[in-house]
Amino acid sequence: MADMKAKGKSRVLSKKEIDRIVVAQADEDSAWEKPVHVRRAKAASVPLPSELSARAAFFARLHREASVEDWLRRIIQERIDLEEAAFAGLKRELSAK
Repeated sequence: MADMKAKGKSRVLSKKEIDRIVVAQADEDSAWEKPVHVRRAKAASVPLPSELSARAAFFARLHREASVEDWLRRIIQERIDLEEAAFAGLKRELSAK
């Protein structure tokens, strides 16, 4: 296996160089670490009051979503994206002062 670091200052490899090295080492078991096994996280269960659940079901149907869970997942993701954007903007404003 070739030494990836040049003596002295190391240089940054281009994407093509990295691809060439990976392809060359693809069949060499010694070039790879042990496989990492991951498990899917268990679904979270969030209790909702019946009135809120009924309202969510209504809007899921209104938006023709396959299920209430899918609609809630999309809505939560959209809200988190908005909150993160607002937080980043506030952080920029505070650091500019």
